[in-house]
Amino acid sequence: MIAYCLLDSPIGPLTLAADDSGLRVVGFPENRYLAKRDASWVAADHPILALACTQLGEYFASQRQRFELPLAPRGTPFQLEVWQALAEIPHGQTWSYGQLAGHLGRPQAMRAVGAANGRNPLPIVLPCHRVIGASGALTGFGGGLPTKRFLLELEGALPRQQDFLALG
Repeated sequence: MIAYCLLDSPIGPLTLAADDSGLRVVGFPENRYLAKRDASWVAADHPILALACTQLGEYFASQRQRFELPLAPRGTPFQLEVWQALAEIPHGQTWSYGQLAGHLGRPQAMRAVGAANGRNPLPIVLPCHRVIGASGALTGFGGGLPTKRFLLELEGALPRQQDFLALG
């Protein structure tokens, strides 16, 4: 059984799913690769979901920089390697796809790293939003570029757009 719940957040309702092995999904309201809900998904209380909701609430209140949750993403060995590396990008910083590939010891695998990054089932918790283009441009993100910008601004990795407006 996979327990799931909806969490209200500043970026819209997030779908969280977990089983006894750990958190499996954090889904945005608009998500390019939605997790497939089937009969094994049940709207139910679960201690991992409760912990995830608490920690995500702290994150959105700027009171948490790292998540301490049991995680159970499902993917290929390469995807799992990329997703684990995302957790090593420090809060408030960004890496390019090339930096992430280099960190994995696969400097030529930027496209494969980008594809794995795009399939991350645990965004925010495994911070794929911290990966940007080599030029510094915000690039594709399953939750949409406005969400990516919001998360990076929240973490201080980008100046808030309203700060630019105040200067003009």
